[in-house]
Amino acid sequence: MRKEPYINLQEAKKEDLPDFARDLQSAFVAALVKNFGPWNGGPIPSDVDLWESFDSPNSVVYHILLDDIKVGGAVLKIDEKSRYNFLDLFFVSSSRHDCGIGLAAWKAIEKKYPNTAVWETFTPYSDKRNIHFYVNKCGFRVVEFFNKHHPDVRIPKSQYGKPIPGCEEFLRLQKVME
Repeated sequence: MRKEPYINLQEAKKEDLPDFARDLQSAFVAALVKNFGPWNGGPIPSDVDLWESFDSPNSVVYHILLDDIKVGGAVLKIDEKSRYNFLDLFFVSSSRHDCGIGLAAWKAIEKKYPNTAVWETFTPYSDKRNIHFYVNKCGFRVVEFFNKHHPDVRIPKSQYGKPIPGCEEFLRLQKVME
C-alpha cells in the first residue's frame, strides 16, 4: 500500500494569481491534449472565466503544496451559512499525476471545511480520469448529466471561436457529508 503524501494547503495571495492561472491553464490544456490531440484554441479556462472564478463572492484560492513545493491548486466557493460548498477548479500538475496528491489534497480540503453539508463540482463527461477520481476516490455521486438534450449555460465555451473538445457534455457531481 502506497503511503499517502503529506499535503498542505496555502491560501494564494492576490499577487500569486497570475502564476496560479498560468499553472492551472497549463494543466487543463495538457489534459485536453492528452485526450484529444493538439489544441491551439487558447487557454482553458479562458482568462475571463478564470478571473471571474477568482473574484466571485466567497471564493478562496489555495495552492496545493507537497514538501513546500506548489504541485497544484484549488478554487473553492465557501458558503458558511448554507454549508453548501463548491469546488470550482482543481488541478494537480501533470508531472505529479498518479502519486496520490489529488486525493490527499481533496482530503485536506474536506478537513479544512468540516462543517460542509454538501460539496458540488462539475467535470466533462469525456474526462474519464476526473470521473474516476471524483466518484471512485473522493466519494462524489453523479446528480445531473448535461448534454444537447439537457443543456446548461455553465458549460464552458471557448472565447476564441473554437469549440473545446470534450466539453459538449458535463456531469454535475455532489458529495453529501455525514
